[in-house]
Amino acid sequence: MYIAIEGPIGVGKTTLTRLLAKRLGTQKLMEVVEENPFLPLFYQDPANYSFKVQVFFLLSRYRQLIPLSQPDLFGQGVVADYLFDKDAIFASLNLTGDEWRLYSDLYQSLAPRIPAPSLTIYLRAPVAVLLERIRRRGRTFEQNMSPDYLERLSRAYEQHFSSYPHPLWVLEADQVDYANRTPDQDWVLEEVAKRLGINPETLGQGQ
Repeated sequence: MYIAIEGPIGVGKTTLTRLLAKRLGTQKLMEVVEENPFLPLFYQDPANYSFKVQVFFLLSRYRQLIPLSQPDLFGQGVVADYLFDKDAIFASLNLTGDEWRLYSDLYQSLAPRIPAPSLTIYLRAPVAVLLERIRRRGRTFEQNMSPDYLERLSRAYEQHFSSYPHPLWVLEADQVDYANRTPDQDWVLEEVAKRLGINPETLGQGQ
């Protein structure tokens, strides 16, 4: 079992990943955003740091996800708070010209080696909700993020998932409080179990 959770910045991917990994009794795979040394510089000067930030993320995510091609290493299953496709979604907004072409060649060489998830959960929410959640979590380099950038990012996600070929559940993240409400957590878990063909009565053993 390999579940990937994806969506725009601030939508609640990490919270849901931790919840599902705990309740399903799986390992969790968390993106290492703060380890990218170019990310704070990118928010200050996107033109000069876009390529560096994207290539760092691409290789970092590849190194994290490539072990999933060996299922014996993850007997309990995995819940990841990102999808490998994410990198190309961001790069399509941030790169142009020769940098985009070079990045695309690298991405297309690596992407086929990453296995597809058993289920991808696409979280979406209005830009105003994303901005408020970004403000609350308090990452300094994110605090001046523009609504326009989040709007373009949200549209890019919509376009990507409109033709996504693998099992997908679209969840309106502003309509469900899985961070705080037990009934909402239980409902999400039941929906995931249904989509994976798991008996809901057997869940909760990883708590």
